[in-house]
Amino acid sequence: MAHTAYEKTARIVAAQLREAVIDHEAFETELRPCELDRCRATCCHDGVYLSQEEAEGVRQMVADHGERLAAYGLSLPDKPVEASRGGETMKTATREAEEGELAEDYPAHFPKTRCVFLDRQGRCGIQRLSMEQGRGDWFDKPLTCWIHPIVVLPVNRERLRPVVTLVSPENDPQKKEGYPGFASCTHCGRPDQDGKKARQAREVLAAELEMMGKISGRDILGELNAEELD
Repeated sequence: MAHTAYEKTARIVAAQLREAVIDHEAFETELRPCELDRCRATCCHDGVYLSQEEAEGVRQMVADHGERLAAYGLSLPDKPVEASRGGETMKTATREAEEGELAEDYPAHFPKTRCVFLDRQGRCGIQRLSMEQGRGDWFDKPLTCWIHPIVVLPVNRERLRPVVTLVSPENDPQKKEGYPGFASCTHCGRPDQDGKKARQAREVLAAELEMMGKISGRDILGELNAEELD
């Protein structure tokens, strides 16, 4: 049984996951569970980067289900997928945020924009369509979208194997001068500040970790939950 509409993309991610080092310490970080009323989908403010397969799938979804998406209150542009980074990659388009759409503590360095698939309450039209048609929460969502704030760091000169981890304010890969970072600045990606509702990240993100396990054939959540490591 397929777990995603984007099987080619999933195979690439699955190969990385099977070889990856699991950063156990990172998943002990205390996080607060997602609360849409509080975060207002801050992580979706700039859309999501897409593989070629995902870009084609999103375009086809709009062509096939445009009326249903419009009924969700979405006003999709003619090009819901656009080129980015000088044409090197594709991402979902964005629109200007309307009054009252952003979280009260919206990061000042984030542009005040919204993914075009978000309605005015911050709900994802792609996820809503997938659920209503019985394909599960994330079947039609791009993979890097639903795994947030989990990241899979690829092999480079410093890493001989991929790493499944969470970024922190100190190591956020998008942090640079004048830009404090991305994932570590979103509500579900930053360590909890008050501790009242916080739990370990492996508990908060159990559903995402379990689905990553199904895609890769590796029990990532089980490894994180193991009392003793081999």
